[in-house]
Order: sequence, then structure tokens, then C-alpha cells
Amino acid sequence: MSDNHPYMTVREVADYLHLNEKKVYQLASDGHLPATKVTGKWLFPRKLVDQWLLESSHHGVLSDRLLISGSDDPLLQAALLRIMQEQKHQALYSYMPTGTQAGLTLLSQGLVDCCTLHWGKADESSLRHPALVRQYTGARHWVLVHLFRRQQGLMVKPGLERASAAELLQQHWVLRQEGAGSQRFLKDWLGQQGSSVERLTSNQAALTERETASAIARGLASVGPGTQAAAMESGLGFIPVYEEAFELVVPRPVFFRTLLQQLFDWLQGPEGIKKAEELTGYQLHQCGKLVWNGEQRSS
Repeated sequence: MSDNHPYMTVREVADYLHLNEKKVYQLASDGHLPATKVTGKWLFPRKLVDQWLLESSHHGVLSDRLLISGSDDPLLQAALLRIMQEQKHQALYSYMPTGTQAGLTLLSQGLVDCCTLHWGKADESSLRHPALVRQYTGARHWVLVHLFRRQQGLMVKPGLERASAAELLQQHWVLRQEGAGSQRFLKDWLGQQGSSVERLTSNQAALTERETASAIARGLASVGPGTQAAAMESGLGFIPVYEEAFELVVPRPVFFRTLLQQLFDWLQGPEGIKKAEELTGYQLHQCGKLVWNGEQRSS
């Protein structure tokens, strides 16, 4: 194949990495070397092989950047901005809220370093989060790290805080994109009310928590799914439904990066605790705790 071809064969990878072909087969079979099997033959994405080399040469401890995607959160955004400022912008934290499932897709493609997610009630997260993550390529080499618990519910225009479910269902709604944790929450809540997304009145779609809150604050809708913190930021009312776990999916080598450990330290320090109290709706007492290891196997 040409050097410009996006995929390499076993032989080409062996030449490229100066390994014998048997070792390449072993690395691919064990899931260490990024590869895919097509009609029984291994193919290796050149871009991901190069990234794997870079990660290996740094032992996963890159000191100047951390790319994060996944679910949106006001406290995480505030933390990253403040840490960069404290470090005099000598390192880059890049946070692109894409929604839970889109973030996991980006992580599985090697385009980001870690992904935030929320996928249901906090008490069910120990089962729901690993079940979701296992659906993605590379999951056996990832871990789940707890960031915090937060209040999930309905953001509403002021005055609707005591409205009944029946009254809320008659309002104009902001919806989230498919694959977002908040949209999944909304579908669960609607199911409990005997309703569905298709029966709501909505001409507004938002890609983040803040877009949802902004639409309600500007009078374009009256109700939307989101967190207490996002509602507080925009001066909205909030109807709590349940507490959820907000967690981080991380490849094992990335877990040890200094920048990631600094994030955990900041959130658990006095500034992080103070900011969480200002935004409201957070619990930080297990921040940084490893809650699932991708190599675990059920007995």
C-alpha cells in the first residue's frame, strides 16, 4: 500500500514498527494495537497507529494538553478555565460538549483523551455506565472515574416550579440531541408520565445544557431537561427529579497524566468546593475515585 493510504496490513505495520508479524498479531488480538478485522484480515488505521506510538513514547503522560468531549457541565467548564489561568496558560484543557454517545465515539476513534458521561440515576450508574461504555471499541482499555453527583431534572421558566406533570406536558419544550444523557433522562421521565417525545410541543433543539437554558431564558420555550446548576446560571426555575453520577471515561495511560490529576485536585480543593456550592446541586466527596476497570470480567 501507499504511504498515504489510511490503512496498513500486518506486514506493513510490522515493517513500520520494526516488529515481527507474530508480535503484531498478538498486539492486535490483545487489543493493544488499534486495528479492525475485515473479512478475516487485520487492518490498522495509520492515524491511530501513529497516535498509539506517541502515547507509548510518553507513557501516556503528556504534559501540555488534555482533550475532553462528552456531556456538558457548568462546574467542569469552570474548573478547566480556572486551572488553565492558574497555570499561566502553559497547558491546554480543551472541552467540547458533544453529548454522551458522540463523546464516546470520538474517544473510540482516538480523537480525544477522555469523555464525560451521565446515563441515568446515580444509584444505577455502576451498572448503566459500564454497560454503555462496553459498546465502544477500545472499552477494555478504559476506566471510569467518578467526578461528582449532580441534580438532574427539568429547567423551567420562573413561575412553573410547582407545576404538575400534566401542566408541564402542555408547555413548549426544548429537546436535546439523540445520544445526549439529558435526552435519555427526558425519555425516561416522559415514559413515567405515560407520554413520549413525539407528543411534546417543541420547535427548539439544543446541543448543550446552556443552549437549553438560554432558549428558556429568552422565552423561546418553557421547559427543558437539564441540571440544577445550568438552571441556576440562567436564573431559571428547577424541578429536581433525581441525582445522577457524572463520570469520566479515560484510557488507562491517560488516567496518570498530570493535567487530569490536577483536575481532580482542584475539584476537591477549596476553590472547587466553593464553586460547586455557588452553582448548587453537586456532591464532590468521591471525586477522582476509580469506579470501573475495563479489564474486569464478570465471574
